[in-house]
Amino acid sequence: MEMKIKKALETSKQVIKDCSLENGAIVAANCFKDYFPKEAKYYTYVWPRDASFTCVAADILGIDIQEKFFDWCITRAEGFQNTGVFYEKYFVNGLKAVERFQPDQTGSILWAIWHHFKDDLTQALRYRKLISKAADGICNKWKNDHFTVVANDLWEERLAFPDLKENWTYSLAACIRGLECANAIMPRKSWSEVANMMRKRLESHYETYFFRSYGELSDKGIDASALGLVYPFEIFPPNDSRVVATVKEMEKKIVINGGLHRYEHDEYDGWMYENTDRKKGAGAWPLLNFWISIYNARVGNREKALQYYNWVLDKVNGFIPEQIFENDIQVSVSPLCWSHSMFVIASKELKFI
Repeated sequence: MEMKIKKALETSKQVIKDCSLENGAIVAANCFKDYFPKEAKYYTYVWPRDASFTCVAADILGIDIQEKFFDWCITRAEGFQNTGVFYEKYFVNGLKAVERFQPDQTGSILWAIWHHFKDDLTQALRYRKLISKAADGICNKWKNDHFTVVANDLWEERLAFPDLKENWTYSLAACIRGLECANAIMPRKSWSEVANMMRKRLESHYETYFFRSYGELSDKGIDASALGLVYPFEIFPPNDSRVVATVKEMEKKIVINGGLHRYEHDEYDGWMYENTDRKKGAGAWPLLNFWISIYNARVGNREKALQYYNWVLDKVNGFIPEQIFENDIQVSVSPLCWSHSMFVIASKELKFI
């Protein structure tokens, strides 16, 4: 297994470099490479969230792509200069591919900047404009206990409406952490105040586990993204009884044959069907297996952490896809840069790096 991990780390370096383009854009997958499957969905877009995790993985691997990406964010991302927020996804040249507000995108960028400069936060001040605009952008769209505009969830499948005062659990966690990271770099009272409002609201997202969203109309589905409460956003410690209960609910309902799925009854598979809208159902997501591996490493259960980690490595040979299916028919996006980034981060948590 040691040699397989070493090889997978080398492959991850290749994938991250292939997805880091000359103009600073970091794409989810480089569809123009010969290794990308022709049947898979086009993924050469910039998702700021995916790129943020990739920046952190690059920090771990010593790959120098982060600041070119931060420059891309401030100079190319359409609309950011006016709104201070990042939208769902972008074309490589910076034009918006989809114009929907997705709070976690902006929070993730602030976390990635903090992570890159965490050993000397004064160096982050070269991105003062990016940091202040992004933190202000989050705050400007927040009022008391909810976002004032329709907010897209991180999977880009559901919308939370301001009249229902509904918020996504993962989105709040990302924004709280993003504002706290911004405040650590260049303190501003308004940022910490909004972060505290969001923390207070997030407490309401728990009953017997942290569910997907809370508001006047809540979505009580279990969602693997709740792992973000522990990593990377560190809203709660991993041994918090509420987090433990949430992970148990995941293992009960969305861990299937060792692979973690996004949520119950997920249908998205990333396969381009010709002349049909038929869906065959989603597979397990390797990046989520690495995510729950990180959680278990932090809670002190190395055996279970390795179980989830090795499950992926036992099923892939080289590139790590977006999804792993229990059949030979469905074709996944592969490699997915976010999958490789989470593998690198999990490898660091497990002390393989």
